[in-house]
Amino acid sequence: MMARQLASVRAMKPHTAVVVGMGEMGSVFARGFLKSGHQVFPVLRSTDLGDAAASIPDPIVAVVAVGEADLDDSLDSTPQPWRDDLVLLQNELLPRDWQRHGLENPTVIVVWFEKKKGMDTKVIIPSPVHGPASAEISAALATLDIPTIEVDAAQLVHELVRKNLYILTANIAGLDSGGTVAELWAEHRDLAAKVAHEILDIQARLAGPLDRDALVDGMVEAFDADPDHGTTGRSAPARLARAIGHARQLGIETPTLDDIASRHGVTPDA
Repeated sequence: MMARQLASVRAMKPHTAVVVGMGEMGSVFARGFLKSGHQVFPVLRSTDLGDAAASIPDPIVAVVAVGEADLDDSLDSTPQPWRDDLVLLQNELLPRDWQRHGLENPTVIVVWFEKKKGMDTKVIIPSPVHGPASAEISAALATLDIPTIEVDAAQLVHELVRKNLYILTANIAGLDSGGTVAELWAEHRDLAAKVAHEILDIQARLAGPLDRDALVDGMVEAFDADPDHGTTGRSAPARLARAIGHARQLGIETPTLDDIASRHGVTPDA
């Protein structure tokens, strides 16, 4: 079956979008590229990457749609011909995450829409995008009525940290508060503010100087845009463990995160 799949794309290489990881998010990008007139080559766990890259050496994009925990392994195994065409979209993403793999200028989209099994795509706010394939990404998502906004490199860092602040504050504070993001900010603001402060301490060491007030305002804007969004999910304990792990490596004190971890039996990452 793999041989037939590879053979079928040999004549369409200039118009092929590669999508690595065909979960809910990968399926959104695949559908967008199909609707915008491109062929899509899905990279599954069974795909031989060497054979795929030999058949599609120059895709228009290679969207890496794996989860954040699988990003390093995916970038390590990315075929050389695809490295200049990568599109990254993971949560908790910062420039250091691609720079340590020798990637200088991938296309990066800060995803502000969600897709869950059995539901259509839900947009919270427009998704910032930066990099060589920004136009292609924006055009593909526009076919699905998903708005994007192109930003420069400095704005991208701000937007990445804004998304990190949003998801980490909601998930981690939500372990204590439960409920929605609107309830978190209205009824547990002191907790949320303390968590956000410690998250920003970590992000500043990982990403450089930050406009903390603007980032908190941006987080609250996203809360207001989707007030009924739940604070926690299955990934919340792992996010807390990673955050405290970063803090300990960097010598940053995080008393609020530590207290939450203690109450919920979360062991920080080493």
